[in-house]
Amino acid sequence: MDIIELLKSAFLGLVEGITEWLPISSTGHMILVDEFIKLDVTQEFWNMFQVVIQLGAILAVCVLFFHQLNPFSPSKGPDGRRATWVLWGKIVVACLPAAIIGILFDDYMEEHFYNAYVVATALIVYGVAFIVIEAWRARRREARVMTEGFERSLRPAGAHFAAPAADEAPVPDEDGDFGAITSIDDLPWKTAFGIGCFQVLSLIPGTSRSGSTIIGGLLLGTTRSVAAEFTFFLAIPVMFGASALKLVKYVFVDGGGFGTTEIAIMVVGCAVAFAVSLLAIKWLMGFVRRHTFTVFGVYRIILGALVLLYFLVLS
Repeated sequence: MDIIELLKSAFLGLVEGITEWLPISSTGHMILVDEFIKLDVTQEFWNMFQVVIQLGAILAVCVLFFHQLNPFSPSKGPDGRRATWVLWGKIVVACLPAAIIGILFDDYMEEHFYNAYVVATALIVYGVAFIVIEAWRARRREARVMTEGFERSLRPAGAHFAAPAADEAPVPDEDGDFGAITSIDDLPWKTAFGIGCFQVLSLIPGTSRSGSTIIGGLLLGTTRSVAAEFTFFLAIPVMFGASALKLVKYVFVDGGGFGTTEIAIMVVGCAVAFAVSLLAIKWLMGFVRRHTFTVFGVYRIILGALVLLYFLVLS
């Protein structure tokens, strides 16, 4: 067994664990890393590996949110169990658009979109989108704060007024994490489905599954924290389903097999992705409560520009 191949797999697991949850495209980074650090495996195994390695990352979500996602938790009463089943229903509904499109066009997208030029373009386009959306949200929050301040100045001393409606009230967050939907439990079915429609965009590598769903959540009125949390939950069926599809295709269509080396590469990659994902998820949930996604937009633009420069000029 070649220790160098295991070290490569561990590095790929590190990349997957970090980039899967940050809105910077894990698949895009995996494709880019493959340009410089190539596993000594068949192309069919690589196509399967870069998807199935996500199982390690998704197990981190299952561990961190086990209680919240477990409808059979003994500490939950009837209302709590019912709310959990409703949440799972919204997750399934949100997964349908990407699942249908992904199954129908998997071979086509793998053949035409899995290259550095598409990745670079998607990185830049959605990087700009993050910056524009966060600027738009900042203007909305500023306008609302100014309006509410003006209204308060007109109130007679000692007068009491009803609080603004939930769909109008910003979250009182000094860093601007506001939205009409401030809790995952309050996420409407139509908003969940809308976020799922945005997830279809992530089928193009470089877009980022978490990036597309977070953008969808922000545009549809959620706070950054709700958008990020629902993104984590959506990943469970999406990534399990995508991994199962790739495994079936690898074994029954491509005729691939698993020797000792292939199994070791899979185990190491998934294990590292799991460990790193635990840290990345905790960090991101703390980050989004205090900061905007603008920094990720800037990162995407810079990385996309460097990739285009490399492949257009230097390669």
